[in-house]
Amino acid sequence: MNNPYKSVPVRSYEITPKETYLSRRDFIKAAGVVAGSAALAACAPQVEEVTSTAPVHNFPSMSDELGNPANTFEEITSYNNYYEFSTNKEAVLPLSKGFTTSPWTVEVTGMVNKPKTYGFEDLLSLFTQEERIYRLRCVEAWSMVIPWNGFPLASLLKAVEPTSDAKYVRFETVYRPEEMKGQGSPFYPWPYQEGLHIREAMNELTLLATGIYGETMLPQNGAPIRLVVPWKYGFKSIKSIVKIELTDQRPDTLWNTVASNEYGFLANVNPNVDHPRWSQASERRIGELSRRETLMFNGYGEQVADLYADMDLSLNY
Repeated sequence: MNNPYKSVPVRSYEITPKETYLSRRDFIKAAGVVAGSAALAACAPQVEEVTSTAPVHNFPSMSDELGNPANTFEEITSYNNYYEFSTNKEAVLPLSKGFTTSPWTVEVTGMVNKPKTYGFEDLLSLFTQEERIYRLRCVEAWSMVIPWNGFPLASLLKAVEPTSDAKYVRFETVYRPEEMKGQGSPFYPWPYQEGLHIREAMNELTLLATGIYGETMLPQNGAPIRLVVPWKYGFKSIKSIVKIELTDQRPDTLWNTVASNEYGFLANVNPNVDHPRWSQASERRIGELSRRETLMFNGYGEQVADLYADMDLSLNY
């Protein structure tokens, strides 16, 4: 049985241009068939004749493996949680314009045999870029479906050879308050830090994303490189990474430090464990009017549930 989550290598010329995606969605809307996820998934293959000479996309229906259509480019790039710029989601886009993303380096250090500092261009050339359409579930109970480009974090970790003592992976965002005005806020312990257990980091689903919709990552989405862990709440998917450290100690993370009773270290999507201030049983998909039930592990349980087989997830959240 084929694994729908398995890495799918994509060459640059095989990625459908953003304009083609948007034209396809405009065509579908004009035809009056965007009544819901099922309708879009069923109709998408019929609109491949939209004027473009681009090769057929690996996911022709532009949906995830459950048939959920991807959110529009505009939705994904204009509604963003990125407190380094602003706590206002709509303000992140204008405030992040001009953010310097080149040159950029990522230092990989700690309990590894081959520590290395990679230039962003090195990450693009040394690791095969892939496309993954993942669901993103925010802890605030809204969600999106996003087509990412990037490569498995496991590929990078294998290259630096973790030692047998390495149990966790710590990530750190760039600290640049002159450009990221939100970092002037005294309410958060900057720079943003996140962490995963080594087994989570090595999971096939865990992605270092370098782009969206076949384009280079935009500043408001975490340019030039960010983490994507689709079975966890979105705040675990740290943006604008400059440091990756392997350690034998569970790292402090920004939200767990600020409010450990609200934001656990694991932060797995779990409809059975409410946030202290709201239910997690349902979510609002951006672009939809009604709410939908939240899936355990955001629907990726088959791939990740075994990581937590010996845990009580009502206590380990």
